[in-house]
Parts: sequence; structure tokens; C-alpha cells
Amino acid sequence: MASAPSVATPVKSALRTLDVIEFVVAHAAGVVAQDVAQALGIPVSSLSYLLATLVERQYLTREGRRYLPGPGLERLRVSPAALPLADRVAPLVRALKAELNETASFMVRVGWEVEAVVTEASDQTLRYAIEPGARRPLHCLAAGKVILATLPEADLHRYFAESTRTAMTEHTRVRDEELRADLARIRAEGIGMACHEATLGICGTAVPVRVDGKVVGALSVAVPEVRFDAELAARVRSALKRAAGAVG
Repeated sequence: MASAPSVATPVKSALRTLDVIEFVVAHAAGVVAQDVAQALGIPVSSLSYLLATLVERQYLTREGRRYLPGPGLERLRVSPAALPLADRVAPLVRALKAELNETASFMVRVGWEVEAVVTEASDQTLRYAIEPGARRPLHCLAAGKVILATLPEADLHRYFAESTRTAMTEHTRVRDEELRADLARIRAEGIGMACHEATLGICGTAVPVRVDGKVVGALSVAVPEVRFDAELAARVRSALKRAAGAVG
């Protein structure tokens, strides 16, 4: 006798989140937290954390005491290709951080520097941190080297002629022949590394991100050397390659 098809068990926390979003969307003038708590039977203490998270992720906005639908809901309705690049990669950066619990970033080239566009810091006490908008020289970060490795030869020639490459630590590779060797290795392997070059004790790993075949930046993960063993290094490389493949 055939068994009845199994019925998926709803996840209470997911249902609660959807209930809150739907309740807010249904009220054009916005709602206060007490309205939500009373209507949905959610304890105010639990609701405050949920509302704060939804505001942080931009699914809701807050105006005074009132909560209204946020721009994050609109992003769910459009094709990923239509989103700004930062919005497109932000979920992938968050996923990298969540999977590895190490600091993950998306960086782009600005002149002869890289700028952190999206970054999520590790929860661990010993960690690397970089703020969105912060810039670093291309030559000393894994993300910078990965981007350099994808430049046309004419641009690369101009980089070596124009850039001032300062040794950030005693391990920073600044000579032309050292950097060219690093770039050749990155082209061959499709992934770049830089240990102790920007910050002592930190090892960075990065991969290029392509959209429609064009390199638009790099995803990177930075790990304190004391945790960066062979097993974690392999996990980082695998996670970065998966994340980069999801973009383009």
C-alpha cells in the first residue's frame, strides 16, 4: 500500500518573519511594534530583534516609531542582473562569512588601489576587519593581486610604470619581478593569496568576479594565520569559487 506523501513541517521562525513582513506591507501608513505584537501574538522582546534585523537588511524601514516596507522587498522582484553590483554581491559576501566565520569582502579597483565595497566581519575575537569604503594598494592584498592579474598587458605596463609600491610589512612583495611571478601564478590557478603583506598575521585569499565575461572586482576572505591551516584554506578556496560562479 502506497504511503501518503509527507507534508513539510513549517518552520516557526520563518513563518513569523513572513507574517511580520506581510502585516507591515498590508498597512500603507505603517505600523508600530505594539500593533504587530498584538495582531500576531509575538512577544515584544522577541519582536524587537526581528524588526531590527529586517530594518538592517532593508526589508523594512523605520520612520520614528513606525515600520514600513523597505527597498529590500523591491530587490526581490527584479532580475539580479538589474541590481546594482553591491546589492548583487552582498548576499554572497554574507554567505561566505556565515559559512566560514571569517571576514569576507567584495572589492573593486579604483585607480591603483582596491576599495572595499561590501564587507562582513568575522564574529571571532581575533579577526581581520576592513570598513566599506576603505582603500588599500593593489599590490599588497589578495583581491588587488587578483584584479591586477586580469588587466590587459598595456594596463599592467602602465601600472608598473606609474604605481608607487610601498612595503606595508617586511613581507610585502614590491619588486616588479616578484609581483609578475605572483600574477602569473594567479592566472594559472585562478585564485590569489597574500600572507602578511598588508597586515602581519593575516592571510588573504581572493578570486575574480566576472559579469558577462568582464572582471568587475574580487571576492576575498581574510583569516588570522593562527587559524589558517590546510583544511580551512581548502574550504576558503572552495567557498570563494562557488560564490564567484554564482555572480556571473
